Amino acid sequence: MTEANQANNQPSHRYGAPLAGEIEKKWRDFWAENGTFHAPNPVGDLAPGAGEHLPEDKLFVQDMFPYPSGAGLHVGHPLGYIATDVYARYNRMLGKNVLHTLGYDAFGLPAEQYAIQTGTHPRTTTMANIENMRRQLDQLGLGHDERRAVATTDTEFYRWTQWIFLKIYNSWFDPDQQKARPIAELIDELESGARRTADGRTYSELSDAEKRAAVDDFRLVYLSNSMVNWCPGLGTVLANEEVTAEGRSERGNFRVFRKKLSQWMMRITAYADRLVDDLEKLDWPEKVKTMQRNWIGRSQGAEVTFRAPGADGTEVPITVFTTRADTLFGATFMAVAPEAELIDQLVAEGEYAADVDKRWTYGASSPREALAAYRRDIAAKSDVERQENKDKTGVFLGTYATNPVNGAKVPIFAADYVLAGYGTGALMAVPAHDERDYEFARAFGLEIIPVLDGDVSEQAFIGDAEHINSANDAGLNLNGLGKQEAIEATVDWLVVEGHGTGKVQYKLRDWLFARQRYWGEPFPIVYDAEGHPHSLPEDMLPVELPEVEDYAPAAFDPEDATSEPQPPLAKVTDWVEVELDLGDGPQTYYRDTNVMPQWAGSSWYQLRYIDPTNKDALVDIENERYWTGPQSEEDCGGVDLYVGGVEHAVLHLLYSRFWHKVLYDLGYVTSSEPYRRLYNQGYIQAYAYTDSRGVYVPAAEVEERDGTFYYQGEEVTQEYGKMGKSLKNAVAPDDIVRDFGADTLRVYEMSMGPLDTSRPWATKDVVGAHRFLQRLWRLIIDEETGEVYTRDAELTDDDNKALHRTIAGVREDYAHLRDNTVVAKLIEYVNYLTKTYPGEVPLAAVEPLVIMVAPVAPHIAEELWSRLGHDETITFVSFPTFEEKWLVDDEITLPVQVNGKVRGRVTVPADADQDAVVDAALADSKIASHVEGKDLVKKIVVPGRMVNLVVK
Repeated sequence: MTEANQANNQPSHRYGAPLAGEIEKKWRDFWAENGTFHAPNPVGDLAPGAGEHLPEDKLFVQDMFPYPSGAGLHVGHPLGYIATDVYARYNRMLGKNVLHTLGYDAFGLPAEQYAIQTGTHPRTTTMANIENMRRQLDQLGLGHDERRAVATTDTEFYRWTQWIFLKIYNSWFDPDQQKARPIAELIDELESGARRTADGRTYSELSDAEKRAAVDDFRLVYLSNSMVNWCPGLGTVLANEEVTAEGRSERGNFRVFRKKLSQWMMRITAYADRLVDDLEKLDWPEKVKTMQRNWIGRSQGAEVTFRAPGADGTEVPITVFTTRADTLFGATFMAVAPEAELIDQLVAEGEYAADVDKRWTYGASSPREALAAYRRDIAAKSDVERQENKDKTGVFLGTYATNPVNGAKVPIFAADYVLAGYGTGALMAVPAHDERDYEFARAFGLEIIPVLDGDVSEQAFIGDAEHINSANDAGLNLNGLGKQEAIEATVDWLVVEGHGTGKVQYKLRDWLFARQRYWGEPFPIVYDAEGHPHSLPEDMLPVELPEVEDYAPAAFDPEDATSEPQPPLAKVTDWVEVELDLGDGPQTYYRDTNVMPQWAGSSWYQLRYIDPTNKDALVDIENERYWTGPQSEEDCGGVDLYVGGVEHAVLHLLYSRFWHKVLYDLGYVTSSEPYRRLYNQGYIQAYAYTDSRGVYVPAAEVEERDGTFYYQGEEVTQEYGKMGKSLKNAVAPDDIVRDFGADTLRVYEMSMGPLDTSRPWATKDVVGAHRFLQRLWRLIIDEETGEVYTRDAELTDDDNKALHRTIAGVREDYAHLRDNTVVAKLIEYVNYLTKTYPGEVPLAAVEPLVIMVAPVAPHIAEELWSRLGHDETITFVSFPTFEEKWLVDDEITLPVQVNGKVRGRVTVPADADQDAVVDAALADSKIASHVEGKDLVKKIVVPGRMVNLVVK
């Protein structure tokens, strides 16, 4: 350190990168050796030792589970981690027991795709990535309890992920109690006759196979042969939430197709109401709550029954859900999803009638031929494409349904803008008042009847207006009514006449919970020779993922919609086929060759942070109650502060809430929500550059000359975006730590702007944060000798005002995650002391300063605290408090205007009345010179702000 400074002709003890690196390593080693950030639990291995005290006041701070990327961290990644560390450190100084750690979300598609690209086993790359990320994070001085860190790939972790899966699989949702209950209790009710099967049959009269199927109809995890999102490019199926609005995979941007497959599903829809209603209990950003409400999509409406002749001559009821039953008089055709099972009962036999519009027949002679051709042609369309395509297509089924409100015969079409997964897969089309129905009616020459008083000559009228053309002879007359009154009248009429009922509908679909990949948690399920699934007993967990050489999924053409999933685990025959005794003697069973999706581990990891060494339970309920239990009758409980990006608003947060609620219902946790408070941090952005081909070039190698940018001599275009490897504009934290020190990086990132907004990175500005720490260092340490440069002295009134106002402001800002203004206030106070005390500074002025700096720049604060003569770590030193009397000014200085122009300033007692303020202003010689010899016609005093004198 000394040699480096001497080589640069700098004072021997100047705070620069070499000294910062030395100090930071020293204190990181100290924290590690002393377990400084170890948070004790009430019970278990992490409980305090004999005689130690467990603080009642606690804080659980959590960062969103990071994926250990092979590219390592850039300076944008630690933004949230530093902010939570600052918050945690501040609260430790308030005397709280703080739980803060960080694990790794290491299973899933990203890790597997990276392994496939590099040709290295995903376990090898994942472990190496975790070690690299841990090294990079360790440099930043984050106060994590390393004993609690977990990775989803740890067998002891995914043992409990599998355990939770089994608990959900062996549970059902009781709609009467609105909670999950063990499946054994359901079987008891079915056997006693207290509950009937889902289809109304008597359980005792069923065969064993039928009983098994009847129970499965209730399970919260079930196998479903249903339409799924098949992504050939990734070789796996995806959940709805993992498909973009453009119908492509969120990961990799591959084409996604709809295909019928047998897959594990989780019945998250059973919790739709609780997931919506309980949002009111959460301290979350309103935009995130809105996103979840919209995704769940709860809407109040009605189910209406149309009736049509079936292919076999019997009458077929067609049930549709609508939120606008009041528009039934305008329903002029019906549209059914082409893949809906109902459609095969409706399609007419024989040829189309001679007078059928040729636009309706899809170029075929019979409805069945037309439907078959249509189904083939739309198979490759995604749900989004089908719903957003302006060019409406469809096929007339050759049959007509009866509109229940007016008896009109309306044609039935198969139309791809209707989806089988939403509602009943059929809709009543009201073209006058729905844009998609209008486009379809125009394309097929169908009747458009307005039932709301608006113009439909050029487009659908979708506003609100009085009803017209809406009356029948059976007692329903909506003409002249408004929207809500008409809806209520129509639903009442439908119920009385037996044509419908009130209904709540949801957009939320059950959660597709399987991936045809290798790198994931194996299912704790085996199948017997008949293909029936059996859950494994808990003492057979974990089901470990086998080590394989060939872990890549089968290669498919990304555009091949006809391809079929081929899980890599299916090739591991000696693992798949296993002999087990599940209670009926040894038998041969077959393991499930799918794996869980990457969301599995992140749906419950906060609970394992609480109790990471527990071998008997996923979390001891006493430890869970201490860290996340409700703090009042109205409180839902959960992690006290959860920080992460808004991009997880639907996927991770919705899934984790669902899992947590099941665990709560079954009595394994006391909190009904996983995360009490959520905070979305912004992003660090940076300039990126593209060449003439539109290809990104390394931002670090771009040169600016006279406002134009060049890469290797070629002019490039500058743009602005999120920092990352894809834009080639990433800056490694290692470089900043090497050149300035970790504390400088921490201070700079916290000072860049409000935490919840995105902010631009500029390496050249990092020096400003470094200079602040240098001024702080010089305030206390003599750069030539290294001696402490302070003295014992009483603080002046001005000192006390500056100090106590800084303390008050900093406490308020730390508590509300306003770290940018914390840094600004600390800089202002350091500047005050530097200007006021060019020599030795009073110890009473700098000791509180060092404590206030500690959360945001902990290494330099520890070093200065030690040099000031303290033996203990600054981590638990009480944060300074302020005295109110120093926050109130005895005197204030006001600008004085004469005829609107500032002519001077006057200092008066803070409690001076208006007359005294004016008298003081007139007594000032500068101001008096502008008033002398003139009439003072008006005196205006704005208390605490200004004085304005009007003269003529």
